[in-house]
Amino acid sequence: MENFALPVEAWIPITLFAAFFQNLRSALQKHLKGKLSNNAAAYARFLYALPFAALYLFFVDRLPSTSLPATNSQFFIYCFFGGLSQIIFTVMLLWMFSFRSFAVGTTFSKLEVVSVAVFGAVFLGDLLNAWALIAIALCTLGVIALSSRQTGVTVRTLLSDLWGKDTAIGLICSLFLGASVVFFRAASLSLNHDDAVMSAAFTLITALCIQCVVMGVWLIIVEPDQLKALIVEWKWAGIVGIAGTLASIGWFTAFTLQNASYVRTLGQIELLFTYLFTTRIFKEQVSRLEIFGITLVGAGIVILLLMA
Repeated sequence: MENFALPVEAWIPITLFAAFFQNLRSALQKHLKGKLSNNAAAYARFLYALPFAALYLFFVDRLPSTSLPATNSQFFIYCFFGGLSQIIFTVMLLWMFSFRSFAVGTTFSKLEVVSVAVFGAVFLGDLLNAWALIAIALCTLGVIALSSRQTGVTVRTLLSDLWGKDTAIGLICSLFLGASVVFFRAASLSLNHDDAVMSAAFTLITALCIQCVVMGVWLIIVEPDQLKALIVEWKWAGIVGIAGTLASIGWFTAFTLQNASYVRTLGQIELLFTYLFTTRIFKEQVSRLEIFGITLVGAGIVILLLMA
C-alpha cells in the first residue's frame, strides 16, 4: 500500500468527518429508542447502511483509473472477524446495560483506543512513538473522566469494583471494539490495492454483508417480530443508515490511510462535538469534571497532531 489516490495526510479531515457523522448517527438513533428492541436498533445500523454503502461503492468504481480489487482468503477472514467482533461488542454492551450497576462497566468500555494500540502492534506491527502513547493516555483519561461524570461513577467506585463483573464486561467490550477496528484495517490493507478509497469502500460493503447475514439470522431466531418493526420504522432507520454509512466511509478510509490508533485517538473529538451541542444548542451546564475531561481529550489530540 505505498501509493494512495489520497495523500496520507488526508486521514485527519476524513477522521473529523467520520467523528461528526458518528455523533449525528448516535443522536438520530435516540428516535428509535422505545420503537425497536436493543438488538433490532443495533441491526438497523447495519441493514439500512448496506444499500447506501453499495451505492457509494458503485460511485467509487465509476471514478477514473479506479477498479475493483482482487480478493483473497485473508481479506475475507479479516472482514469476518472484524464484523463479528463489532457485533459481539454491540451485544455485550447491550447486555451490560441490563444490569442495575452497569455504570462501572460503561466507564471501562471506553478503553477502546488502548485495545486498538495493542491489537495494532500485535497483528499489524503498527508501533507507536512516545508522543503517540502520551496522546492516547491523555485521551483515554479524558474519556474516563467524561464517562464517570455521565454515569456518576467515582474513582473510589472504579477501584473498589476493579475485579467485578461489570468491569470484566466493560473491558471485553473495549477489547472487541478495538479488535474490530484492527481487523477492518487489516482487511483493507490485505487487498494490496493502490487506491485507499476503493479498498475502504470494498471492505465496508463486505463487512456489512457479513454483519447483515449473521445478525439477521440471530434476530430471526431470537426476535422475529422485530424484523417487521424494522420495516415499519424505515424512515428514521433509513436516516440513521445514511449517517452511519457516512461515518463508516470516513472510518474505513482513515483506517486504510493511517495507523488505527491515531485515527481512533483523533476520533475522540466526537466527545467535543457532543459537548458543543450540549452547551451551545441545549444550553446545559458542564461540570468541572467534564471540563477537565474535555481538556485532557483536547490536549491529547493536539499532541497527536503536532508531535506524534
